[in-house]
Amino acid sequence: MGSPLLKLEDLHVQVDGREIVKGVNLSVRTGEVHVLLGPNGSGKSTLLKAMVSMPGYRVTRGSIIFDGRDIRDLKPYEKARMGIALMHQHFRPLSVKFSSLATELCRTFGSSLDLISDLRVDGLMERELFRGFSGGEAKRAELALILLQRPRLALLDEPDSGVDLESLKTVGRSINTLIDMGASILLVTHTGLIAEHLKRVDTAHVMVDGRIVESGDLTYILNIVRKKGYEVFRGSRA
Repeated sequence: MGSPLLKLEDLHVQVDGREIVKGVNLSVRTGEVHVLLGPNGSGKSTLLKAMVSMPGYRVTRGSIIFDGRDIRDLKPYEKARMGIALMHQHFRPLSVKFSSLATELCRTFGSSLDLISDLRVDGLMERELFRGFSGGEAKRAELALILLQRPRLALLDEPDSGVDLESLKTVGRSINTLIDMGASILLVTHTGLIAEHLKRVDTAHVMVDGRIVESGDLTYILNIVRKKGYEVFRGSRA
């Protein structure tokens, strides 16, 4: 089977001096799709941000192994160059045209704008990125930037939040494009709505109170969540 592309070992993360992630262990192999579910405030987004070294998210213990190398202390741009891309849940407007950044990503990563034609972002290209974008427009634009990076590992933070049904289908198709490209994916979701639009999910995990407490089949886990909520997982340990 070979070594995992990504391996988190006893990862602890603090934000403003408070421990949010409390010893996460997780392995993702090349081309695998993993879904991370959990209630709001469980540490899911914090985990992804710490993995890419976002300021304010401090890893205090443990390792982030990517392609056999501990990258815990690398800078965000160094991780991006290695093929790790983060899709944010919330977006800040940028004083740069969407088209300018998209063109630069095409040049840097050898991509083509044809790759994002299904995302319906043509009408956004001459606008400043995320400025005045609706929820669905912002999600599609961010996912377009991820696709143009052709990542080896895509970290997707709640791509199904705040979007209408049509945008959700579009987002799902574009994530399937990432799957077809061979990217490994770790996708965070609270509701699990995106799951029915994905062609494949290899493993699902439940995160509660900063720990992964359950791992297994997505359908099985979603059935439990929808019938009993996340409270049923409190006190469990995977």
